[in-house]
Amino acid sequence: MTKTPSKTPVAGGFLLALSLIVGVFVGIARGEASFGFVVGLGVGVALLLLVWIIDRIRVGR
Repeated sequence: MTKTPSKTPVAGGFLLALSLIVGVFVGIARGEASFGFVVGLGVGVALLLLVWIIDRIRVGR
């Protein structure tokens, strides 16, 4: 018997939230909390898109 892959999508929101939090704390440590937020947002969106693309390929849509 072969096992069919799960059709349940993977969520990447955790990566976005984590990158925002880490970005703000790194920004605070460097004296630029707003810049850290923006960098964290950029990294988070990039990771979110990466998870989305991998999930689309995995499911085969």
